[in-house]
Amino acid sequence: MNKQDELKRAAAEAAYEHVRDGEYLGVGTGSTVNHFIDVLAERRPEISGCVSSSKATTERLRAAGFDVVDLNSSGALGVYIDGADEANEHLELIKGGGGALTREKIIAGAARTFVCMVDESKQVDLLGRFPLPVEVIEMARSSVARALVKLGGEPELRTGFISDNGHPILDVHNLEILNPIELEDAINALPGVVTVGLFARRPADVLIVGTPDGVQVSRRSA
Repeated sequence: MNKQDELKRAAAEAAYEHVRDGEYLGVGTGSTVNHFIDVLAERRPEISGCVSSSKATTERLRAAGFDVVDLNSSGALGVYIDGADEANEHLELIKGGGGALTREKIIAGAARTFVCMVDESKQVDLLGRFPLPVEVIEMARSSVARALVKLGGEPELRTGFISDNGHPILDVHNLEILNPIELEDAINALPGVVTVGLFARRPADVLIVGTPDGVQVSRRSA
């Protein structure tokens, strides 16, 4: 295991402390989440089941022996655990590098507590160095791209990729996101946008960061 994987594993182990027996658990998508699923498989919590943000995560959870249900069937969702591509000090995030941003945002919005786990390379002062994913309806792809240019970005179609929802994704480069909530609202208001990978309206409640000096935990003030 390389050093970055060790940091991800440490963050995943710390995130496990938020798992509650007897509840449905929301599980995200990505490399850090894969470490978290490994931890789940080793420790075997007595959860009611999982709500998954992607087909890949669903397959991995079922292979580990966990029941996966639709969010419509789970009822109230206690905790959602996921990673991020970037996180700032306000626990606002960029997510969607794995293409699951829409389902991730739906589950995060439904969960009582959103726990985000990252390695220290994902911490930033200003969001936007990582290209911002925007999931779009196919027929609106070009019109949305033109609007994103007007917002100061450089959109690029993610080639060879279609989301689990059947939509393309535009990755928007060279943004300096000074007001994440404002930009999230502006992009989500564009006709044809399914959702944007800014998690500012619904940031993380807990941010767990794996560092060489140990795990650091931040909590969002009420």
